[in-house]
Amino acid sequence: MLQMVGEWFWWDRIWLPSNLTWSDLEDQEGRVYAKVSDLYITVPCSIAFLVIRYLFEWLIATPVAASFGIRDRVQRRAIESPVLEKYFCSCCRNPTQSDIDGLSKKCGWTSRQVERWFRQRRNQDRPGLLKKFREASWRFVFYLLVFIGGFIALYDKPWFYDTQEVFASFPKQSLLNSQYWYYITEMSFYGSLLFSVTFDVRRKDFKEQIIHHLATLTLLVFSWCANYIRIGTLVMIVHDASDVLLEVLHVVQAQDM
Repeated sequence: MLQMVGEWFWWDRIWLPSNLTWSDLEDQEGRVYAKVSDLYITVPCSIAFLVIRYLFEWLIATPVAASFGIRDRVQRRAIESPVLEKYFCSCCRNPTQSDIDGLSKKCGWTSRQVERWFRQRRNQDRPGLLKKFREASWRFVFYLLVFIGGFIALYDKPWFYDTQEVFASFPKQSLLNSQYWYYITEMSFYGSLLFSVTFDVRRKDFKEQIIHHLATLTLLVFSWCANYIRIGTLVMIVHDASDVLLEVLHVVQAQDM
């Protein structure tokens, strides 16, 4: 059953032009083509990115934040209340007025005191400015470096200036070392973001973030397997350029808060 599904999934007609088969894209005559097995290295590389990120935030981003005077504000902690804490963790972080009235009777507090407790408790869970600054700094540095690396890899290629060259002799386009490492770096980074999304600053668009990372990885894998390498690198460098500016705004926003 699995073999049949695999054969259907990798059916030549789905991935390649009608006059080609997978056997035509085997390494020969000095030509090297992208293979699915090449992507296995992205798993350990994603873990390596997590380690590098931790070291960067600890050794570089934190001292830089201190030099800018960025530090976490001291939040007033909510008074201990087992009843309210249980409701906060298991039911709702923003209770309705009727729930507040019911909880105030259980605790022997006024409704105003219960409202204040929930507000203080929510503030305790908000990420600090220092954490936001470190995360934004890490992404900014990565996007800047990978954009520079992508430009160095592409500036001397004819398809960087003439889009008609993108599909010249497609899909029989030999894989270059610079293209290989550009793809592996990008996929490993987004893999690390997918791993770290659970302990990063939780944003309002948390679900959308996960969908974005999964969609990005899916598109990168598809373009790799179908040998859309040239157009893939052009798309990546355009997105990296915009992401650099986006993370600059995040860094500045963290400084101004």
